[in-house]
Amino acid sequence: MRDAVIVDAVRTAVGKRGGSLSRMHAASLSAHVLNALVERNGLDPALVDDVIWGCASGVGMQAGCIGRAAVLAAGWPESVPGLTVDRQCGSSQQAVHQAAAGVISGQYDIAVAGGVEVMSAVPLGTTRLDGRFGEPFGPDVWNRYDGVRFNQGTGAQLIADEYGFTRTAMDQHGLDSHARAARAIDEGRFKGQIAPITVTDADGATRVFDTDEGVRRGSTPEALAGLKPAFSEDGSITAGNASQVSDGTGALLVTTSEFARSQGWTPMARIHTAVVAGTDPVTMLKGPIPATAKALRRSGLSIDDIGAFEINEAFASVTLAWLKETGADYERMNPLGGAMAIGHPIGGSGARLMTTLVHHMRDNGIRYGLQSMCEGGGMANATILELL
Repeated sequence: MRDAVIVDAVRTAVGKRGGSLSRMHAASLSAHVLNALVERNGLDPALVDDVIWGCASGVGMQAGCIGRAAVLAAGWPESVPGLTVDRQCGSSQQAVHQAAAGVISGQYDIAVAGGVEVMSAVPLGTTRLDGRFGEPFGPDVWNRYDGVRFNQGTGAQLIADEYGFTRTAMDQHGLDSHARAARAIDEGRFKGQIAPITVTDADGATRVFDTDEGVRRGSTPEALAGLKPAFSEDGSITAGNASQVSDGTGALLVTTSEFARSQGWTPMARIHTAVVAGTDPVTMLKGPIPATAKALRRSGLSIDDIGAFEINEAFASVTLAWLKETGADYERMNPLGGAMAIGHPIGGSGARLMTTLVHHMRDNGIRYGLQSMCEGGGMANATILELL
């Protein structure tokens, strides 16, 4: 029987809004990690059957099938096709699912899955870049939900109110994320997964960018308490307990165990279980809860069998609600920090999380890892990886 394994996973460091990656074209940024896979694994790109690339905002520099543009920008043979996937925040996690399905079914021998988002150039929710913004979903969907215009921040606040999460608890979760990420950087935990990239600053100077730049050190509960609510005057969601606007990309090399052996590759992990779930589009961010339950049910595993979780920290209320519903160990969730600290380059976040997860599993001998992330419109992917 054919399986799907991850041979390698690589990402850029994540840039903050207007930061180190903000002047790069999304295709060039994507090409960097594609070629990192080539260099790290002796991969002949002509063997790649497809590049499946997640991106949540396909306008401006990210329009015109960024998956195909990435292949061409990388200088890969024209025979290698590219596909762009949009499942909002989970776009590149969905890309991994499609790559796995392709190699298991025999449509592919090798696929590269990943994604990109340069949010500095293409802000979240942008549908046009000429000053006019479209209206996603449309009147039939709005009428079904009493005229609600879907907003992720409002959904996060609704979740916080429903579960009774205090501002103090959510701020502490944000502080923990930054502290974990800072510790991971200091201990060199990300070195093996980040492909350093040369960037050009506004003054024309060039330098190597290789460290996630959204991580804040030395913040305090008092400092976070001074931040203004982001979505309502009396709300508890702030910039301190929410993910950051970010730029970044990541890529994973997916094939079968048999094909990996033929190339002399030692796979890192097997894609054990891959599911997707839907939930209501108003709170919208609860998706990881049913997706996790579905993945565990299909895998035959329990929450206690999972040694590490990467649950996207879109907002502190999202991950705290997931913890409350699943009963998972807080110390096993995002042990190297999450999106509140590292950042959330929407279409590239699934690849970033999975890259971090699979390297953490390998580095610590963790047999099973689970990843899930909420997605616009009320959806979530969940993936269980098994260490090889």
